[in-house]
Amino acid sequence: MITKCHACAKQLKLSPKMLASIQKLGPEKTIRIKCPGCEEPIVLDSSILSANQAEQPQQTPLVSSATAKVKPPAAPDISWLEDGVFDQEDVIEDVPLALVLMEDSPNRDSIIESIEGIGYKSEIVKDSRDAMEKMQFVEYSAVVMHSEYEGETLHSSIFHRYMCDMNMDRRRFIFYTLIGKDFQTLYNLQALAYSANLVVNEKEIPFFNVIIRKAIPEYEELFGPITEELRLQGK
Repeated sequence: MITKCHACAKQLKLSPKMLASIQKLGPEKTIRIKCPGCEEPIVLDSSILSANQAEQPQQTPLVSSATAKVKPPAAPDISWLEDGVFDQEDVIEDVPLALVLMEDSPNRDSIIESIEGIGYKSEIVKDSRDAMEKMQFVEYSAVVMHSEYEGETLHSSIFHRYMCDMNMDRRRFIFYTLIGKDFQTLYNLQALAYSANLVVNEKEIPFFNVIIRKAIPEYEELFGPITEELRLQGK
C-alpha cells in the first residue's frame, strides 16, 4: 500500500507489520507514524485497508492451477528499493506515548479511552515519584494530570513542579493537560498561568474526546513550525 504524506507528498510504503497493526484497530482508532521524508506525523486508520486491496495487482500463477500440486510462495516485495524505505523494527514504536496521573476511576477510564482513540498509547503510574522516574527514561508526547492527584493541590504537587521546571528543549514536545474542578475548559490564558497546554474542567470529562481532538491539532498548527525551526537550529 502507498500513502502520501500531506506535508511533503512523499510516498510511504507500509510494511506488512504495520498493515497488520492497522487491521487490528477498532472503529475510530488511529495510529500515528512519522513521514520518513519530513518527519511530519501521518495518521492512519483501518479505512485505508480497503484502498490497499483495490491497489493490489492480481498475480499470475507461475504454474497452472489444474496441474500444480504445490503453490510456490510469492516473490518478495522489493518496492522499497526505489525509495529506500523498508520494514524497520522501530516503526510500530513510533506510536506516541501519553502518561496519565489520575486516581483509578471511571473518569480515568474515559480519559484513557479518549487518548487512545486519537492514536496514543497510554500508561498509568502508582504515584508522582513513579511518574518522574519513568520520564527520566521514556519520551512522552502527552501528559494528563488531575489537579488533586494523590490528594494534593497543584501548589504542593511535586510532579507539577517537575513539569514546570523541566528544560524547554524537552518540555516543548510534551502536550501537558491539567484536569480539575477549578479550571475553565479550553481557557488558554488559564493554561498558560499554570504552565500547561490545556486545562479541562472535570465536569467536561465526558466530552474529553472532542476537546482533545480540537486542542492538539490547534497546538500543532500554531507551535509546530516554531518547534521544528528550533530543532533544526539545535535548540
